[in-house]
Amino acid sequence: MPSPKPEKSNDFFTRVYDVTCLIPYGRITSYGAIARYLGTGRSARMVGWALNASHTRREFIPAHRVVNRKGLLTGKHHFGNSTTMRQLLENEGIIIEDDSILNFRERFWDPSKELK
Repeated sequence: MPSPKPEKSNDFFTRVYDVTCLIPYGRITSYGAIARYLGTGRSARMVGWALNASHTRREFIPAHRVVNRKGLLTGKHHFGNSTTMRQLLENEGIIIEDDSILNFRERFWDPSKELK
């Protein structure tokens, strides 16, 4: 059963956080997939900025589950040290080699398909 759609918000960062919180455990998505879902397909970089800022929020935002379109851990430097993102993903069963998710296609979660 798909998760409910996040509520509409006027704040782009909040909308990014709402979608990111719906990514299931053990799955990943991309900055671009979130941007497309939000109707702003050319704003993948802004999704990244929102997730970089998520670390200052009180509630947990699973930003470690968002990677670039090729499955690379491009945001790893925003997690306190360069191995935290990898460790969090590996704890969820995601296989990583050279900062790249090996089972990317199998683990990919597309909010545009999952949150209809």
